[in-house]
Order: sequence, then structure tokens, then C-alpha cells
Amino acid sequence: MKKILILILSGATVLAGSSCKKYLNVNTNPNQATSVQPYQVIDEAIVYAASNRETFNDYGSEVGGYAANAGGYGGFGSSWTYDYSTSDYSNLWQVAYSMMENVQYVLTATQGDATQVYYNAMAKVIEAYEFEELVDAYNNVPYGQALSGTTYLTPKYDSASAVYQDLANVLDSAILEINNAGSAAVYSSGADPLFDGNMTLWKQFANTIKLRLIVHASSVMTFSNTTFSSDGFLTTDAVVNPGYAQSSGKVNPAWNDWVVQYNGSAGNRAWLPSTYVMGFYNGVKLTDSWRGAAIFHDFPYYCGQLGLTIGTPSAPGLTGAWYSGSDTTSSTSLGGAIGVMKAPSMGMPLMLAAESYFLQAEAYERGILTSGLTDAEAFQDGILASFTYLEEDASLSVASGYTPATDVAAYEAANTSSYLVNYSLATTSAQKIEAIITQKYIAMNMITTSEGWNEFRRTGYPQCATVALNNPYGSFASTQSQATTTNKLPTRILYPNTEYEYNDGNVPQNISAWGSKIFWAQ
Repeated sequence: MKKILILILSGATVLAGSSCKKYLNVNTNPNQATSVQPYQVIDEAIVYAASNRETFNDYGSEVGGYAANAGGYGGFGSSWTYDYSTSDYSNLWQVAYSMMENVQYVLTATQGDATQVYYNAMAKVIEAYEFEELVDAYNNVPYGQALSGTTYLTPKYDSASAVYQDLANVLDSAILEINNAGSAAVYSSGADPLFDGNMTLWKQFANTIKLRLIVHASSVMTFSNTTFSSDGFLTTDAVVNPGYAQSSGKVNPAWNDWVVQYNGSAGNRAWLPSTYVMGFYNGVKLTDSWRGAAIFHDFPYYCGQLGLTIGTPSAPGLTGAWYSGSDTTSSTSLGGAIGVMKAPSMGMPLMLAAESYFLQAEAYERGILTSGLTDAEAFQDGILASFTYLEEDASLSVASGYTPATDVAAYEAANTSSYLVNYSLATTSAQKIEAIITQKYIAMNMITTSEGWNEFRRTGYPQCATVALNNPYGSFASTQSQATTTNKLPTRILYPNTEYEYNDGNVPQNISAWGSKIFWAQ
């Protein structure tokens, strides 16, 4: 494994001291700098995690059924066939490990320092979040010997289940650190673009990540500790915002990708919503005109199936398919919308409250959690949290004229016979799990899409037919899939080519994109 030291914090950044002025400046190596403080590095690492979240979103949207190729574009290659090479999606790996070099710097610099306890705990939570994303994409990964500088230039791979177990323990340790922090512990204003120093929210975030680990893997492994701190789970969205704005280097990464760049250049137009996912909004599978109108440009138009060649471009030219705001003559004046693409100043969610509630719903149904809410209550809270986030503007305030609870009631009334919406109609455990995961998949749409893809591989929900051709509402598999799996979908992506160049003695061999599975997958 080639060690990549991310270069962060220019001299101007160090002097600025405010997270709203520090984005991804990459000039000084924190492992060699003597003046860089841990709070400055953890600030940058959190922002980098948000940027990498968008990279995982792109991956999840393309593979997990949320997006399809637009007409008039070429060069999709393995996106259509799933015949992945070691260069496909390799940036997921490179960026994650690069970012975690900085997190490790914080962990090392703050270890045993009573004044730096909060930053040590924050670093542990962010590292656990990032390593889980890597395991969920690649399975076994370098862990115990990774991030060790020159000590292990070719670190061994740890089993995915062992990494999961240790991550759960690390999260417990982070919560214990915060609880035991003494009066000497300090927090520097502006060092936390995620929770602004609110340690209760950090503990809830840690609990929720741990719950996700356990929900993902409890059917195939045993965790040493399945209890959670009394702080509970996230009830608010975990959103990073260092001060995104419509200017060079400061635009929200998702907005920059999918709507418009800081200079007015168009974002990505080569992808549009899949017909499969549109079916959960336009009445074919479910009726959800409320969220559909909040998410999609000119809902319910502009959708297609991956791999289906379209003769002319179908995505809107100015605003992109996932911007629901008003069209303008100037791309740089876009903004002020609700939905998933709100404005260039919007924050980047690491985890939605909706996901937290749906994790709890499944945990209650499976008996992992036994006190607090019921599965039905958590399910209902998850749908409400999804509506609430989508009906918020960039300031995370519900936009004028919207009432999420009222819209949820209308949603339930419009789907009165569906147990996927009205949970009381689910009469079996299988139906309850299908309802929970389907609603989670919908809530993740173009926000944290890789988690929707993970849940599909883990549970088989939402249902995806084994017949892909002429079945765009039933299957999100590409019509040009070469995969030999029953559902014509890949099972994973491949380790990056750099691992075969620099760590060939340790990287797992004979990995197949159509047969090798993540350890928790069906």
C-alpha cells in the first residue's frame, strides 16, 4: 500500500483560524509541521470527509440504481457492463486513506493530553465512519498496520469482521473519553464544522455509527458489546458546513458536481434519475409527488435505464436533473431551493436523521434494541425526518409554505394499501424489513446513496427483478450488464491498481466484481 500523505493547511489557513475559511488547502504536511494544532487538522479532516462523502454518493448513485446514463453522452464503458477494472472508483480508496492520514495525526498528537480529549474523540468517530465506508465498499482492508507512516509501507489486510468489531470498540472509547473529560479539556471555536463542539451530538453520532455496524453485521458475527450510551442516537441530520459559498474553492461538493460550478460552468449532465427510482414517486410503485417535486427537475420527467441508448440528450441543460428550484438565465444565480440540491451554500450530510431512525426501526424489529421506541414509531419518525430534510432550505430551516407532518399524512393517504408506506399493514417480519429498507433507500436518494446500495446488497431490498431488459421499473440493472449474477448486478468494486503495484503481497487475490461479496451481503 503506497502511503499517501495528504498535504493540508497553508500558512494563510493557519492564520485564518475559522473553519469557514478553510476548505481543502493542501500545502503543508501536518506530519512534518510543528506549528499546526490538532484542532486545525481535525477541522480540515471533517471537511475532507464531507467531500469524500460526495465521491461515495457518485458511486452509490451509479451502481445502486439511483441514476442512469443520459442521452447524447458516451464513454460509460464499465458503468454499463459492470466489467470493472482496478481503476474504476479507485478514488474512493485513495481519498479515504489520504484523509485518514490526517485523522491519525490528530490521534497521535492528542493521545494522553487532557486538554485535547475532545479532538481525540472526534478523530476516533470520523475514522470509524470512514473505515466503515471502506469496508462496505471493499470488504477486507488494511487497518491495524495502516496509517503508520513508514513503519508499515505494505500493511497487511485485516478481515472485514475484525475491523467492524474494532470500530465498535473505538466508538465506545470515544464516548467514554468525552464522558470522562475533565475541566482541562478545551474546544477552540470554529474547529468543528459538523456539530460546532456539541459533544452530545458527537456521542449520538458515535452511537448511530455503532448501531449501523451492528445492524449490518449481527447476522454473521458477534460483537463484544452491543450496548449503547444513554445519549441515544441522532435525531438531527449530521451536516458538515465550513462556510460553503458560490466562489472559487468554496462551493458545496454535491452542488459543484450536479448543478453548477462556482464560475457558472454546468455540472454533470451525463446522468439522470433512473426509471427504477422514479417509480417510487410517480405512482408506478408508490405515489410520492411531495418528495418527487422537491428532488427532481420538472418531476416526473427525465428518467431512463442504465445502459439504454438514448438518441438525444434528455437531462435539462441548465439546472441538472436533481435541482428543483426555478430556472434562471444565469447559472450562478441558482439556489434558494429545497430538496437534495438546495444551493451552493448548503451543507454536506454525513448521515441523515432519517437513516438513524430507520436503523433503529430495523434494530427494534430484529431485537437488537429492546427499549425506547418501537419499530413502528422509529419507522414513522424516519419518514418524517426524510420529508423534513428535503423540505428544508440551505439554512436547514423548513421552507415557507411547507409542513412536513402534513405532507407525510398525505403520503400515507395516497398509498393507503401499501405496507411499504403504512407500516401497520406489514404482517410478517420480512414485510417489515422490506418496508424499512425501501423507505431508507428512498430517503438516501442522491444524498447518501452508497448506503442505499449497501442495504440492497445486505437485504435484497428494495426488490429488484432478475429480468433487466424492458423492465426499467422492476430492475435497476444495466441493459448492457455482463454480470453473471442472477440479478445482473455487480457484487462489489475491485481494489485499486495502486494496491497491486505497491502492496501486492497483501492485497486479496482473485477478487471478482460479480462473485466476491462484502462479508455481510446476501
